[in-house]
Amino acid sequence: MTEKRTSIFENGLIWFGAGVSLAEILTGTYFAPLGFQKGLLAIIIGHLIGCTMLFLAGVIGGKTRRSAMETVKMSFGEKGGIFFSFLNVLQLVGWTAIMIYDGALAADGVLHTGSWVWCLVIGALIVLWIFIGITNLGKINTIAMAALFILTLVLCKLIFFDGGTALAIGEEAMSFGAAVELSVAMPLSWLPLISDYTREAKEPVKATAVSAIIYGLVSCWMYVIGMGAAIYTGESDIAQIMVKAGLGIAGLLIIVFSTVTTTFLDAYSAGISSESVFSRINGKYAAIAVTVIGTIGAIVYPMDNITDFLYLIGSVFAPMIAIQIADFFLLKRADSLGEAVDITNAVIWVIGFILYRILMRIDIPVGNTLPDMVITILICMAARNVFKEKNS
Repeated sequence: MTEKRTSIFENGLIWFGAGVSLAEILTGTYFAPLGFQKGLLAIIIGHLIGCTMLFLAGVIGGKTRRSAMETVKMSFGEKGGIFFSFLNVLQLVGWTAIMIYDGALAADGVLHTGSWVWCLVIGALIVLWIFIGITNLGKINTIAMAALFILTLVLCKLIFFDGGTALAIGEEAMSFGAAVELSVAMPLSWLPLISDYTREAKEPVKATAVSAIIYGLVSCWMYVIGMGAAIYTGESDIAQIMVKAGLGIAGLLIIVFSTVTTTFLDAYSAGISSESVFSRINGKYAAIAVTVIGTIGAIVYPMDNITDFLYLIGSVFAPMIAIQIADFFLLKRADSLGEAVDITNAVIWVIGFILYRILMRIDIPVGNTLPDMVITILICMAARNVFKEKNS
């Protein structure tokens, strides 16, 4: 019996669902002080950088047929990979809680029942998505994505054609470099996940390319909706825009299904990463546990500003993927699966992490992820060449 693989179209749908996200719309509102043209440029540059990295990470998993965190072990060793798996599970629990919180808050803005009720509804739907499973979501995802596509078009019309003229933004503008970094941060947050899906693809490289391109386009679109809402309607609360436009039930559907299709990916990948940390854990049940924890977190804790969380993710995973890219694509070296920890790469990662935090204080027009990754890759290649010379 041949193993069921996902098609290019199914992978595209998965990443369309990842892109249609309230978190991305809300992050887009932060770009309003730059004005539309500069804000749009920052969004595009950031996504070009972030989605290139997303593609390369997905290709590694697709070609080796390994999950995202299993590919990390190829560069950092068995226990080194477990360290990143643990960090990944933590960030995914955080994302699950943030997404449920944002979705519930917005849904409550449309239909006032109490945000905790919507936390439970969204959490239950995510659990249902997990039970159905990644390889069986084809038809359900097609219907959900078609509905979301139509409804987000309606949302665009409300903002850009019915919203009126651009309003004066009174807040102090963030720098262009900081805006680029905020744009890079969202695709970067998916880096430790993409291989969990590309490893299941029939044609991994093509599926990865389609996934990265579709996610990039849709994510840019969500950022622009958020930025446009803040500039043209003076309203950063998407639920309120839809209420004012009389988009009641349709608006509610956008909110609930976009939250479910995106957060499902976080919870599912948290389950897969948990298998890398504890071999006896069943990924599906771990994903359900993450959803339950995220739902409780969303009910209990306020999570209104996620910029610091995004930058923390960048500082952890940008140098990690830089080392993987150097190892797999440039050095083409043998993997470190036989080692407990690849000390060389572990030290280089620490340097990359510290460098990212230092670069955050410097205003660089292309943000700090790209310079951090380039320097980390160069250090990695230089270190390996030094060891090669010593050994020879």
